[in-house]
Amino acid sequence: MFARLFIPFLMLATAAVPARAQERETPYWASIRATVLNMRVGPSADYKIDWVYRRPGLPVKVVRVMEGWRLIEDPDGARGWVVARLLSPERGAMVIGEGLADMRAGDSADDTLKWRLEPGVVGMLGDCDAGWCEFVVGKRYGYVAETRLWGVGEP
Repeated sequence: MFARLFIPFLMLATAAVPARAQERETPYWASIRATVLNMRVGPSADYKIDWVYRRPGLPVKVVRVMEGWRLIEDPDGARGWVVARLLSPERGAMVIGEGLADMRAGDSADDTLKWRLEPGVVGMLGDCDAGWCEFVVGKRYGYVAETRLWGVGEP
């Protein structure tokens, strides 16, 4: 009896976590969860599609919240409205700047160079400390200078 009552409750509670995670004070960082995400000119499916994202994990800044919709800003500065459930509270980052960015074995410019990343590479962001951030791209893990990542720090 307990299992029949508890399992549906657990499923409902788990499904609500992404939505609740998006209910926080703006601005905040998020990332694109969907493989295709329509950015609209207003907070409704009735508004025109302004841009289509096809890049899961792309970091975005959420600048406004309105009834299941989020006004986001992307790394290029474009702003528009997206459905909240298609965003993830997981932090991502994108390599920015000129030239290749070094991914090091540790959080120092003196640590072993593991890889070089092109601007535009997207990955998952870990902790940042003393100007260096943990960064995961696929199966590659290392540290990248905070100044070379968009999606870091206070939004």
